[in-house]
Amino acid sequence: MDRLNRRGRENRAALFDVDGTLADTNHLHVVCWWEALRQAGHHVSMHAIHRAIGLPGEDLLAHLLGDGRERDTDGDEALGAAHDTLYGTYFDRLPRIDAADELLRALGGRGWRVVLVTSAGSEELDALRRAVDADDAITATASSDDVDEGKPAPDPVHHALDLADAPAHASVFVGDTVWDMQAAARAGVAGVGLLCGGIPRRDLEEAGARAVYRDPADLLGRLDRSPFA
Repeated sequence: MDRLNRRGRENRAALFDVDGTLADTNHLHVVCWWEALRQAGHHVSMHAIHRAIGLPGEDLLAHLLGDGRERDTDGDEALGAAHDTLYGTYFDRLPRIDAADELLRALGGRGWRVVLVTSAGSEELDALRRAVDADDAITATASSDDVDEGKPAPDPVHHALDLADAPAHASVFVGDTVWDMQAAARAGVAGVGLLCGGIPRRDLEEAGARAVYRDPADLLGRLDRSPFA
């Protein structure tokens, strides 16, 4: 595959998780999963749910409740639907994290191909894109629905690289969870962690983050000294 741009240089992909990275939605997901689980008779702490955010729904439930060898998973579809219904009530007011749109446009202006890497379904993704409000800077979107395994497997990252027509060594993945950093490391992509999703710096670094910033504004302000330099 020809991965050179018009200047004869390798294409570069700026891959971004969305929830907790560009949109301030992690705690909304926590509350919605907690309520869906509570309604089904499962008592799971919000702290545990928070640490599982970023996994695809099926994997999140397996992480919190056990996989099919440990429990009956027949109710998982209903749990996922309950979460989606609860979360859907926020679609018209999902908050963007400050400077997320500016960061994507700055990278696009520097020639990076911006690809969103998310577990969100189509309707949820539409709401998130409206919140971020930077469609003019986004090249493509890669979802866990497009691959056999979601994060922390490298499959979504590989798919995003294919969409951007860019090699792993010339790309950077920005996310806020350990799952993001693990997926980036397994795909051979430099991982950049953001603290705005609520996961501690040490956890992100131990999961493979090459650099950690407070939020999109912090990364934007230090872009010339970051892995994007």
